[in-house]
Amino acid sequence: MNHDAIDAEIGAYGTRSRRATQNGAQAFARLLKLAEERDSGQIPRIARFLAATYNGQAFQFNLFELRAVDNAIGDDMLSCLDALRWGRADLHRLIPDGDARVRAVIERWGLRWPNDT
Repeated sequence: MNHDAIDAEIGAYGTRSRRATQNGAQAFARLLKLAEERDSGQIPRIARFLAATYNGQAFQFNLFELRAVDNAIGDDMLSCLDALRWGRADLHRLIPDGDARVRAVIERWGLRWPNDT
């Protein structure tokens, strides 16, 4: 592979990474708003998903739960996963007051940190 081809491939990865991060941040904001404002059968799944994107070691998420949410919510979750895959930034850091808001969702939905008693 020559230098021009390598540079082009790096540029394409950068573009894809930025796009995934932008789409993921927008999707994360929509999911976070749902978890903050709504109360339906899907919302606890969204809260668990948000918690897992916030701290995947502390909060596990069963990917089969993607089957139990509306298509738009599932698409947003997949956008978040794509953004996480590219790893440009933690999604909660891309949202105004994201850290505090995710922690509030974790609290609101009764999710427990592993060391909680």
